[in-house]
Amino acid sequence: MKIVISGGSGFLGAPLVERLESRGDVAVLTRNPKNVTKGRAIEWHPPAAGSWSSEVAGADVVINLAGENVGDGRWTKERKRLLESSRLDSTRALVAAMRTSPAKRRTFISASAVGFYGSDRRDAPLDEKAEHGNDFLSTITQKWEGAAGEAEPLARVVIARFGVVLGEGGGALAKMLLPFKLGMGGRIGSGEQWMSWIDREDVLRFLEWVIDHEDVRGVYNVTSPEPVRNRDFVRALGRALRRPAILPVPAFALRILFGQMGAETVLGGQKALPSRAISQGFTFAHPDLEGALRHALT
Repeated sequence: MKIVISGGSGFLGAPLVERLESRGDVAVLTRNPKNVTKGRAIEWHPPAAGSWSSEVAGADVVINLAGENVGDGRWTKERKRLLESSRLDSTRALVAAMRTSPAKRRTFISASAVGFYGSDRRDAPLDEKAEHGNDFLSTITQKWEGAAGEAEPLARVVIARFGVVLGEGGGALAKMLLPFKLGMGGRIGSGEQWMSWIDREDVLRFLEWVIDHEDVRGVYNVTSPEPVRNRDFVRALGRALRRPAILPVPAFALRILFGQMGAETVLGGQKALPSRAISQGFTFAHPDLEGALRHALT
């Protein structure tokens, strides 16, 4: 099996590459080959085509994880432009490469996010049939999914709407640990906002499940079946670290520090549910938060 992964050197991509190497040749598309420690590094600079295009055209599985981190700093005008272009340029480039070999049978798995549903859906349970939101993250996510959908005539397309991925050594959890270790952890704002999370191991298992099941196609929420409110998340994290979770972070402070980014990514939330994956037989190794935190922190 020949597999090509964009974004294969990051928090999610690196362990995925290592996991998939047992299945065959894994090529990692990257702007900086020095960052690739697993798999076969291939330099690319989307949207420009290049020698990497033939790798994508001939692949059995193409996995698109490329995209700038939405939580790395305030959303200035330039930052917003980069968040959008990093997603759309890479996705459109991959689809264009697949078009050069239209008869090839392949699977295309493209990342998305539960931000699709908007940042303030209150207590509404959101399965894959729920309507999109209208804020910034929802807008760029809709465009991202639309770009991936252009591959429909060329591949079996699966769009994975990821929640907050929990794992050691990076991601959102790494940013949360320091204040707790200093005894300053606590709920964010009211703490009522929902967090749709998933253990990184279950993300990797889901992606392999997609590869192995030809009947899996379309949009999937890649989240634990047990979303929690922020207040319950921080309490569970405090227990896992044996640290107090009693100092709340005021909403106004986050808005001052991070502006729109803080409002949409931290003070907002979604109660996303993995209805389609469960109905088609996918099982979670770490469905409950306490167990997932123990797994991520040991």
